[in-house]
Amino acid sequence: MKSCCSNLVGGCRHAFFLLLVLLSIPAFAVEVPTLYTAEVPFDREADDPRADAYEAALQEILLRVSGADLAFNADIVAELFPNPASYVMQFRPGAEDTLWVSFDGEAIEQTLRNAGQTVWGAERPLTLVWLAVDWGQGEREIVAADDPDRTQQQSRSIDRNRLVRERVLDIAERRGLPLVFPLLDTTDLQMVTYTDIWGGFDEMILNASARYDANSILIGRIRPSSGQSGRWTYYFSGAESSLTGTPEAVVGQVADLLAREFAVGGDTPIETVALSISGITSLDAYGSVDDLLDDVALIERFTVTEVVGDRVSYRVEVRGGADRLRRALRFSGLVETESDDPLQPVSALEFFYED
Repeated sequence: MKSCCSNLVGGCRHAFFLLLVLLSIPAFAVEVPTLYTAEVPFDREADDPRADAYEAALQEILLRVSGADLAFNADIVAELFPNPASYVMQFRPGAEDTLWVSFDGEAIEQTLRNAGQTVWGAERPLTLVWLAVDWGQGEREIVAADDPDRTQQQSRSIDRNRLVRERVLDIAERRGLPLVFPLLDTTDLQMVTYTDIWGGFDEMILNASARYDANSILIGRIRPSSGQSGRWTYYFSGAESSLTGTPEAVVGQVADLLAREFAVGGDTPIETVALSISGITSLDAYGSVDDLLDDVALIERFTVTEVVGDRVSYRVEVRGGADRLRRALRFSGLVETESDDPLQPVSALEFFYED
């Protein structure tokens, strides 16, 4: 618990730009409940199959919460976690010679922070993927969230759609990245066509994405049989990025981009920020805000300093300063407001809580 207070104290271009602005106001984060669980191969012929499985599972966990630089550095991992078994909370046999392992997430995070390593918490952006696939010989489609009803003659397309979707979802799960595909129901198909995606008419796609309440949008165009790198465009927090590569590679790049935005280094200096949140009109609302602040990985500690009407002021000790806290609070669903005080320092933030 980070809080030290447990009780309440007394034209088209313009339209396109608007869509980018809307995307820069993130929706609520998605919690990844399986951040510290992994299912890995279990080699019964190994000298110590369970120890080997624990090491492999720990690498999967570290890839999600700290990134590839640490996860694939065997020397540092061995130094930080000389006995992975000591972090294991549960394990059980999985399917087809695998072992399911659950780790003590708090203990792993503490070890990483003490060593100055970065940690990306369980609250993560939801990414919506629009993926156009050119199979060749005139066969083209958009990958959907589920397999649509099709005739027997179209079963091959169903299988291919499923395989591409599963490839993307598998790497997203491995990286701890919440990711969804569009439904491609009547509503979607009235707004977006294959040509819109392939031709780069992103305004149409961003507009159609609004119904999904996603935090970021990934738009891809691939030709699996050509050997060419796929073309991708990624939208997050008002910025547009061009990416190239296979679906697996690009999803990994997106995870790396988001990790750089939200992961916090254990050696990042702690700064004090004045934070005021209005719209807190009940004890339930106060409790919700308290929980929200407690879940922000950047925040080390916060204290209530003043309560006036529906406005609660806090002193927040945060890693990364006011700018990173501002982005994290917007990402958590609070609405940033303008201060009425022209002399208020930059390190003082004003937000509104919508119940």
